[in-house]
Amino acid sequence: MKKGTRLSLAVIVIAFGLGSTASADVNPPLAALGPVPVPKDNPQTAEKIELGKLLFFDSRIGGDASVSCADCHAPKQGWGFNDPLSRGYPGVIHWRNSQTVINSAYLGKLFWTGSAKSLESQAPSAALGAVSGNGERDMVEARLAFIPEYVKRFNKVFGDDWPKVNNVWKAMAAFERTLIHDNTPFDKYMRGDKSALTEQQVRGLKLFEGKANCIECHNGPLLTDQKYYNLGLPRAEEWSDNGMAQVTFRYEQYAKGVTEELYRKIKDDAGFYYRSKEKSDMGKFRTPPLRYTAYTAPFMHAGSFFDFDEVVDFYNEGGGSNEFTDGTLASNKTKLLKPLNLTDEEKADLIAFLESLSGPEIKMVTPKLPLYAPLPAATN
Repeated sequence: MKKGTRLSLAVIVIAFGLGSTASADVNPPLAALGPVPVPKDNPQTAEKIELGKLLFFDSRIGGDASVSCADCHAPKQGWGFNDPLSRGYPGVIHWRNSQTVINSAYLGKLFWTGSAKSLESQAPSAALGAVSGNGERDMVEARLAFIPEYVKRFNKVFGDDWPKVNNVWKAMAAFERTLIHDNTPFDKYMRGDKSALTEQQVRGLKLFEGKANCIECHNGPLLTDQKYYNLGLPRAEEWSDNGMAQVTFRYEQYAKGVTEELYRKIKDDAGFYYRSKEKSDMGKFRTPPLRYTAYTAPFMHAGSFFDFDEVVDFYNEGGGSNEFTDGTLASNKTKLLKPLNLTDEEKADLIAFLESLSGPEIKMVTPKLPLYAPLPAATN
């Protein structure tokens, strides 16, 4: 189901409608994006970036060689996936929405619950994960070793005699660090061009920092505090309608080590709880950035909202009611959420500002991938 691109702009707003209980002056100020951070142990080179690009689009990294990174993070779909839940590995349905790769180089917490801390650690989690790539390290190396072009490129970039799987992740990370979106009206405005935003967008910016208090969680250059909140979001509809989605969800529950009691009765994605095992973290997810959201619908961890009106209504009403209580646990839905009482004009102004966070779409043609070495001719 494809969604209109205009819808997305604020919809990823995990804390879009936060109330004004905290002082805005303690939050990192909004700012233009700065230089891309690059780890010392994985410096950028043109050859490494090109190698990473090929690998990003190459399905031979996956288990049955049918799923590449670009299948769930498609350039034409905002470098994400425009269905509520990501497509996942053949035979399963992924249990969360696919997040965009754009500007991920700046994040210190990747995935919806921050389970990876760098692009280098994120890549194997996705490529080898059972419901995503389902690859195996030995198989990845073996396949690449039979592709002469890759053998040559890995030798030139890393000095490998044959492709090493850990360097696959480094090359992919180098490529992803080039997927930067900072040519936006907002960035131009923050760099001093006060004509870059319209009067309506400026009013929306004031609402963002003021009455709507989006800045409480969406702050800094990325417009995210990278913290975790329970918004009372509704359950993914596919979990009720699709048996395979339920199977995937139950498998994830088991793999993440939940208790037998919880495994049998929970009906919702418990979010950060799977990492902390603290009941107070049930239903919490990382605040997503708001950049490039013109192209990344649907929104939230389960793709719950398909258009901007749904999101505005959600936050204007103070969030949802799915609070993950079990009779003994007090609600852990964030207390920051409260009705906003925005007027129709204020909603339009806020939308206009959020539109300024996206510029031209980042397009890319699938590269021509190198071939396996030809098999030797048969002999009689």
